[in-house]
Amino acid sequence: MRIGIFFGGQSREREISFAGGRTVFDNLNKSLFEAVPIFIDSLGNFILLNWEYLYKGTIRDFYPPAQFSPESAHYFQIYIESLQASEEELDAIMRSVGTPLQPKDFATHFDFAFLALHGPYGEDGNIQGLLEWYQIPYSGSGVLPSAIGISKTIQKDLMVAAGFKSPSKTTISRNNWLNTSIKETIYQEIKQQIGLPMVIKSPHQGSSIGVSVLKEDNFSLFEDAINRSLFIKSIDLTHWKSLSDSQKRSALITLTDIREGIGLPAFHEKTLIHTPDALWHYLDQAASAGEKHIQLTSRDSEEQVLIESFIKGKEFSCIVIQQADDSPMALPPTEIIKGSQLFDYRSKYLPGMSRKITPIQVDDASIDAIRHECERLFSALHCQVYARIDGFITDKGDIFLNDPNTTSGMLPSSFFFHQAAEIGLTPSQFLTYIIRTSLVERIKSGKNNTLLRQQLEKLDSQIGQMHLANKEKNRVAVIMGGFSSERHISVESGRNIFEKLSSSSKYAPIPIFLTGNEAKHELYVLPVNIMLKDNADDIKEKVHAQLNGQHKHPKLQEIIQQAQPLTEKYTGGSRTDFQAIDYAQLAQMCDACFIALHGRPGEDGAVQAELEKHAIPYNGSGIASSQLTINKFDTNELLRQNGLLVADHFLVWEDQWRANSQNLIANVEAQFRYPFIVKPADDGCSSAVKKIKTREEFVAFTELMFRPLEGELSAKEVAILQLKANEEFPKKNFFVVETLIEKGNAQHFMEITGGLLTRYAADGSLVYEVFEPSEALATGEVLSLEEKFLAGEGQNITPARFSRNEAQRANISAQVRAELEKAARVLNVEGYARIDAFVKIYESGKVETYIIEVNSLPGMTPATCIFHQTAINGYKPYDFIDAILDFGMKRLHKTAHV
Repeated sequence: MRIGIFFGGQSREREISFAGGRTVFDNLNKSLFEAVPIFIDSLGNFILLNWEYLYKGTIRDFYPPAQFSPESAHYFQIYIESLQASEEELDAIMRSVGTPLQPKDFATHFDFAFLALHGPYGEDGNIQGLLEWYQIPYSGSGVLPSAIGISKTIQKDLMVAAGFKSPSKTTISRNNWLNTSIKETIYQEIKQQIGLPMVIKSPHQGSSIGVSVLKEDNFSLFEDAINRSLFIKSIDLTHWKSLSDSQKRSALITLTDIREGIGLPAFHEKTLIHTPDALWHYLDQAASAGEKHIQLTSRDSEEQVLIESFIKGKEFSCIVIQQADDSPMALPPTEIIKGSQLFDYRSKYLPGMSRKITPIQVDDASIDAIRHECERLFSALHCQVYARIDGFITDKGDIFLNDPNTTSGMLPSSFFFHQAAEIGLTPSQFLTYIIRTSLVERIKSGKNNTLLRQQLEKLDSQIGQMHLANKEKNRVAVIMGGFSSERHISVESGRNIFEKLSSSSKYAPIPIFLTGNEAKHELYVLPVNIMLKDNADDIKEKVHAQLNGQHKHPKLQEIIQQAQPLTEKYTGGSRTDFQAIDYAQLAQMCDACFIALHGRPGEDGAVQAELEKHAIPYNGSGIASSQLTINKFDTNELLRQNGLLVADHFLVWEDQWRANSQNLIANVEAQFRYPFIVKPADDGCSSAVKKIKTREEFVAFTELMFRPLEGELSAKEVAILQLKANEEFPKKNFFVVETLIEKGNAQHFMEITGGLLTRYAADGSLVYEVFEPSEALATGEVLSLEEKFLAGEGQNITPARFSRNEAQRANISAQVRAELEKAARVLNVEGYARIDAFVKIYESGKVETYIIEVNSLPGMTPATCIFHQTAINGYKPYDFIDAILDFGMKRLHKTAHV
């Protein structure tokens, strides 16, 4: 069956929809379905997307394409609505990334529409109605529940009428708010009615966009929150004038972000401003003219703000699915433990930023009550197939449900897959369930029934045949986790590898969690529900519970039993049980191993040594190369000796610091001028990489790095370094100081990251395929964890924009890639790797490439830019992973015959 995956769209959640569409594309079972990517741009155009663009980091990385975008003096990216393209230009833009489609042509390209859209135009019944008009079956709820589900205000009214508990609420219209002179009086009246704290929401947004919690009795904060929900921003031009260019750039990136800011185009009075560069110029002109403030309003603003009383209690989210008899079944509700008051965008989508505990930590009767209320709401709103329902339970046991979503986020770490795993379904199997159940639901509409029944019968037959074929696949152990500060990203990488392999017709992956310490690696086979816990610490907690004889929660057992008829259909009765193993047992279980670990252990050769003892083929570099590249200092020393450009560097040791900190500071300041870079010598993923501008910051960094215990970080040093909530900061006994590499007198300067893949030539020699590098644009001083690995974050442009002239760009790229290959050969890198570097391009044509670091097991999360690079060379993510495994197996065979 050809599955048209609809993603992107016109809402502020388009980036999460884009990432969710990619997840669905990758996880659809290849034995049953052909995935057809249907990208909807933010003007509402449908495009049959060329598959390689699906692996870009964000929509703006490929659409509009660089050749159609206006040149930006400050390296801003824009969405298509900022371009002001003519009809002819827009058609050319669409054709440069795929094939424009009209709805009347849908049926010639796909048989079923899987909707991974969010917000307006995606969850509001519009696309559902369009698909019904053209007789295309689609996933999820129909027109009516979708239209109800998009409006928080209408939902609340219907819920109250149906007897659901609801917080006190009121609304403010946009017109009343903007046209009144008594805003403070309105605040006092609302405070009297609602009380503090209060929650201020945009009624038609999801992903916590436009949501604020007001805790203080402060009118100014209330005004800011209302404006945030209306997507209005007041700019202090005196402050703007005082900012440096880099500060202005960072401010505008935040301001024009469609999730955290107001987005563009935006109005100032009657002037419509389309691009960040135009806005920069406009603000400069207004400030020079002596204006003190201007107010910007998004062109796509809300017409109303919803204000509710704050509910104090445990927050949860619950997926409800439709059973074969049409009755709703709530999956085990998940408790959300946040690092801040608000479960915001970053907390929702970046692993390790919040905790998801399933089932919620309340008594059994309360779990039953939550599930019952969620099922009741599912029926009351006439939802179909599945829904995600969020809520709170108070200490008194009162249950407040809010914001039912007829489409759930579909990132690998989302509740959608997390809770399905608790009943034993992998992401691939759960997507099959959604498609099949949606077909059944569309048949009930009485439209096009005969064809839909034929599709259903064929799908059921294929599901049965697929279970028989599973026994013939190659077994691959996917090792994830570890005990470094990179453990959460490792889990995300491992799950992504597992999911790509599990939806293939060639491999049967086995999830393996590694923990322990450098002296003793502990290995555990994971059931899918534990593998899909939110982060490495949650998985480790569940592992220890299993080891201590703590049985599965009785309510989970009950729900699993209830879901058994459903799960057996999609799993064929197969399951993976928890098991503690050693490397010898691992060798008996698998044909190959994919190491998805980052930092230590994994990139240091320790795991590789154990695997080689037991003749298990693995991915990536061998023992000696891994031991070298894990150490940034030793790596750069060797590269410098071989003529490659690297930063000047210096090792700071804890014993030196303890013996005479003032002397060490003097030595550092004698060799390096501020600002300079500090970072751990043997960690990656931007963990604790900081740009140090003052002695105070250097002392704070050093004290944190050499702190006595692993425990909580000192508030003083955290404030000085401006660490984010829950930011990982490893404890080490040494770290590296490096010269800050800057533009200098180069004409062009950028940070790039380049991936590579190796294979054997016919004569047995090693061939390096170095991919087109990506240009990485940091919003802050260094690339953050989110910018590297979180879908929708960061600006990674592939290929890097070395020049606007294509011939010059290709020539510069060839020179840069030659330097990356030289570095890889010097370090004896094998399999695959990612090399980060700075590139300086001079007016004379000279190109300088400064190697920053080499990652022998690069991050393999869905959003990482190595997949953008491999796509240019024709590798889908699965193809790339398959090539990596193939090299590892050939290497073992080659070594065995030497």
